[in-house]
Parts: sequence; structure tokens; C-alpha cells
Amino acid sequence: MNGGSLTVVGSGILVVAQVTREARLAIEQADKVLYAADPVTARWLHRLHPDAESLDWLADTGQARIVTYRKSVERILAEVRLGRHVCAVYYGHPGVLVYATHEAIRQARREGYPARMLAGISAEDCLFADLGLDPGRCGRQGFEATDFLVRNRIFDPTVPLVLWQVGSIGELGYEPAANLAGLAVLVETLAPVYGADHRVCLYLAAQFPVCRPEITRVPLGRIAEAPINPYSTLYVPPRGRAAPDLDLARRLGIGPECLL
Repeated sequence: MNGGSLTVVGSGILVVAQVTREARLAIEQADKVLYAADPVTARWLHRLHPDAESLDWLADTGQARIVTYRKSVERILAEVRLGRHVCAVYYGHPGVLVYATHEAIRQARREGYPARMLAGISAEDCLFADLGLDPGRCGRQGFEATDFLVRNRIFDPTVPLVLWQVGSIGELGYEPAANLAGLAVLVETLAPVYGADHRVCLYLAAQFPVCRPEITRVPLGRIAEAPINPYSTLYVPPRGRAAPDLDLARRLGIGPECLL
């Protein structure tokens, strides 16, 4: 066994500005840097590592995303197996909606190589800040939108609902435009529970310091008419609040006045 290792880091959502010090140190100390990031972050990575290599060339509009992900895993592991300390840099949080990072770490560890993931800032972290949502107050339930539909996920309408990638429901490849047919199916699923007039929010985090996040509030039944990106997130506010169990609250020593 040679001395290869793998560290997976995130570049955050706001280009370069959200790279943690821990992540930057891992990038600087790596023998080889591989990345899937925006052009601005790519230029920054090349200043730190002139031989940094993009993984984007593995993608093809004619192939399923899972094929690209598996190719990325193999490319990352190929460098680790050469005995190099590899740093793989991914947009956002490296462990959120990124199959390749988790699989690369699993395979590296199975083969006996040290592998770790460093936390980063995700689009959901930005959503909490931009929409003023505190997941510790009344909870939060989140799903990838296609998975939410095809697996008939159980959800609670009294808890905030976050659905990722609502613009690419049912898309297995790299389509540049939102899938309106997929949105229609989503509305058909949610409207009987919340009502077509329930106000929801389509959200896209700001990627550049000079930009503001895209926040569009519309009735649920009209989300297909709103500006939407394949990577937009849908935030569905709760419909009412869950009634507290007063008997249980008393057993815990909690008075009604404390149940805000």
C-alpha cells in the first residue's frame, strides 16, 4: 500500500468567499487537485495549483448523470492509487447532493486509503439565512424533488418543506432548461395537501458578491409560471402548526405559556 489519501472539500455557494480556512489549507497541501466548480473558483484553484484538473470534461449531455458521477469517482481514485494526497473540490457543501464524493470516500477507505470530507456551505445554509428560516424552531424536512415524488415520501404539512432541484424533476441528464412537466406532477402532489393558493418560495442562492439571491414567492399552483432554474429550491412554508400534547408537556414540566 502506498501513501495516497483523499480529502473532499466544498467551495461554498458564493464564489471563493465561502471557502473555509480548513478547506483552503487542504487544497494548498494537496499533491493533486481535482474539481467540479464554477469558472471563477476554477481560476482561483489554478492560481493555488497550476495543474488543478477539472472533472467537467467527464460530463456529456448525452449521458445519464450517474455515468458522469462514476467516471469522476474513478478519476479521483486513480490519483489516490498513484500515492498522491488528493483534494477533490466540489461546489457548495461536498456532501449535499453529490454522489461522487461519498462514493469516492467509501471506495478509498475500502482500499485502505485515508479519506475524509470537510464541511462546507450549502445552498440550504444560504436559504436559512436569506429566508429567515430557523430549522430548530419548528423542524425542517428536505428531499431531492424527484426522489420525493417517485418514492412517495411521507411528509408533515405543519413542518417547513424544502425540495431541492425542482427545476430538473425527472431529468437524468444535463438539460439546460427547467422541466415543466415535472413541475406539474409536483403541483398535483402538493396541492391537495396545501391548497393551490398556498404561498411558496422558489429560491436560488446568490453565486457572486454583486448579486442577490433569487427569491420568488408565488401560489403553489402557479410555480410553473415563475422564473425557474433547473437547480432552484422550493420552500413550502407550513400549513398551520401542530397542536401540542399538553399532557406530555406537563409530564416534562412545561407549562402552556412556554409552548410558543
